[in-house]
Amino acid sequence: MTDEPTDLPRAGTDDAAADTAARHPGTDGHPATEPGALAGIRVLDLSRFIAGPLCAQILGDMGAEVIKLERPGGEDARKHAPFHRGESVYTMVYNRNKRGITLDTRHPDALGLLEDLVRHSDVVVENYRPGTMEKMGLSYDRLRELRPDITLVSISGFGQTGPDRQRALFDAVAQAASGLMSLTGSPEGEPTLTGTYVADYVAGFHGAMGALLALLHRERTGEGQHVDVGSLDALFAMLGTRPSAYAMLGEQPRRNGSRDLLTAPASVFPATDGFVYIHAGTDPLFPRLCAVMDRGDLAEDPRFADVPGRMRHVAELEAAVAQWTRPRTCPEIAAALTEAGVPFGKVADLDEVLASPQLAARDMIVDVEHPTLGPLTLPGIPIKLSASPGSIRKAPPTVGEDNETVYRDLLGLSADRLARLRADGAI
Repeated sequence: MTDEPTDLPRAGTDDAAADTAARHPGTDGHPATEPGALAGIRVLDLSRFIAGPLCAQILGDMGAEVIKLERPGGEDARKHAPFHRGESVYTMVYNRNKRGITLDTRHPDALGLLEDLVRHSDVVVENYRPGTMEKMGLSYDRLRELRPDITLVSISGFGQTGPDRQRALFDAVAQAASGLMSLTGSPEGEPTLTGTYVADYVAGFHGAMGALLALLHRERTGEGQHVDVGSLDALFAMLGTRPSAYAMLGEQPRRNGSRDLLTAPASVFPATDGFVYIHAGTDPLFPRLCAVMDRGDLAEDPRFADVPGRMRHVAELEAAVAQWTRPRTCPEIAAALTEAGVPFGKVADLDEVLASPQLAARDMIVDVEHPTLGPLTLPGIPIKLSASPGSIRKAPPTVGEDNETVYRDLLGLSADRLARLRADGAI
């Protein structure tokens, strides 16, 4: 089982980068012209749901070969709505650029197969509850015995240490526990969730960044390491000035609705056909907005002469801006503010977002051809590298789609051994 693959280069070899470009099509169905910054790196993805799969997908977008392991029948996330032609969109969004294999980790043969996969990997990504990898026989110390320079990325709710390390956590729990929920919503209303899984995304981003830093460290020293990311930590770290202001100044933060925390006017304003967010709270921008509105009196009013003054009189100021926006359409407001150089954004529905010329020009809305489902519309890659750009080379895998190529070509299992594993329900 530990023989080197016959037609699949081991991650880290000189031939791996060229092989990656040759084997994988680009987003337009043609071979990728650049192998990607992480070509030659192999990632074993043991994770589920969002944070871990997103972390591994980011590495895959940048050229790494990612092997995603699921239990036979598929992970629980494949049962999450919405569905496109019977397949979970939830699974599609977080699992492109991955080879899909299945393995029952409780099967007697599973540990040996997992250990062989680790030997052939540079990075392992997992988001089990702390202690699970140890119960599986795959502690970090054991991984280092199998591959001394291995990088293990562990993404969990509360991190690998601390009194709450064993508690279960979902995104909404992190939003509540981190303080973010207490800051979100209208001042008069209840604490509110954000409109997406912000904790999972932030944890996934930090996991990917941790993996990259660990790989750079390995490049310099030959040493692997354990990357420990807690969703609560990652979300708390993005609360900006609020925690420090409270700790050092005793400032108790309040929910602010759509209003900017530091400057005014900067909020959502009504139009005849929707809403527009206008940010003209800085000293250079405020006179420009006043000129657009033909309200030179506001620019000259001593109450609004500086940021502190405008914040003290924010209600009166916002009322004046709303009086200007309310009888106008969003396109009329947009044209006037664009000409004046005042930052703004229409509060767009998703149909408008998906039709955005700007996002299209940035390749942020892409169609990826799936072998059984046809074209899938997925978010593009936000990191634009000039010399080694990322690419979407492979649609999200079906359950066990790549069992043959991984178990046979990478681990060297015979056809008879594969047949026995299937018959036993191991894969």
